[in-house]
Amino acid sequence: MSLYTIDEATLLKLAAEIEALPPRPHHSALLEITQRIRPGCTFSYALNRGGWYRPGGVIAEDGERLASSLEVWAKAELESCGGEMEELVERYADRGLLVTRHSGRTHYFVAAYGVAPTEFLQLEVEELQEVLDRKLIDIERPPHDWQELTEPLLPEMIEAQPVGAPHYRFRRLLDMRQILARVASNDGHTAGLTRLFSEWQMSSAATRGHFSDHWIVALREHQDRYRNQVLSATLVSRQLRQLKPFQWNKELAGLELAAQLQAFDRAAGYTSAWYFHLVSAKLTPPEIAFALIRDLDAGFSYLPDTEVALLRGWVAAPYSA
Repeated sequence: MSLYTIDEATLLKLAAEIEALPPRPHHSALLEITQRIRPGCTFSYALNRGGWYRPGGVIAEDGERLASSLEVWAKAELESCGGEMEELVERYADRGLLVTRHSGRTHYFVAAYGVAPTEFLQLEVEELQEVLDRKLIDIERPPHDWQELTEPLLPEMIEAQPVGAPHYRFRRLLDMRQILARVASNDGHTAGLTRLFSEWQMSSAATRGHFSDHWIVALREHQDRYRNQVLSATLVSRQLRQLKPFQWNKELAGLELAAQLQAFDRAAGYTSAWYFHLVSAKLTPPEIAFALIRDLDAGFSYLPDTEVALLRGWVAAPYSA
């Protein structure tokens, strides 16, 4: 059964259950809900990605909410002023109106349902909090059009004080086997992903747990130059924050190089992690690969045969080729 084709009523029920919960540091209540999504699939918390925000609304200085959407409010107000921005500015210049934003983090939960690296479910839940962002109208630099009112280049920022409690928002539930089959190949990225998953199955990493124990998939939808919707995927390491880049120098070789590989794999939690960060996350610089080839040609044998095969394959035909 594919979770990607889950019926809309079930998805709405799942979203309602999630959004009724207050966020907690370890997301324990949310995890309880995830265990009911599919029998036999145990979800685990993978990671969070933050630092993004969405536009908010308009509030008065005393905290009274005037609108939940700045764009909708601004459009209606400008129309009521006959399309004259100067009149709108004059109407609200001394009102001290404030604009908010929704600061967000996306939490990722994963559950494997098969042994193949793409056979896992990925649940994405946003945690949002509305905070103060800026003054609506900067008297020194008043807006001249709708764009400058809603997205000024030099906004008059204010302290980001909360104006609402944090809350969850269901984003999506994905069956990665089906989603990755849909990822557009116009940029050549699909071929690289297909190769990576194939190499994962042949590597030592496959013996140390499922692919989703170590990676999530970040998806992005955009339009190409022909205005077609394109879905692209990027791998994100679950251990990225614990990993340190290699200390590369042109003399690095032999036992010192082997020690850095082992330390990197140990921090990542699985063997051959250095290779998958070479071809996807870029934490392993290409110079390391060529230094390893020099060591192999010089008679060093600290790499398992599986990793030697992956390395020689990459040197012969890098992913970007």
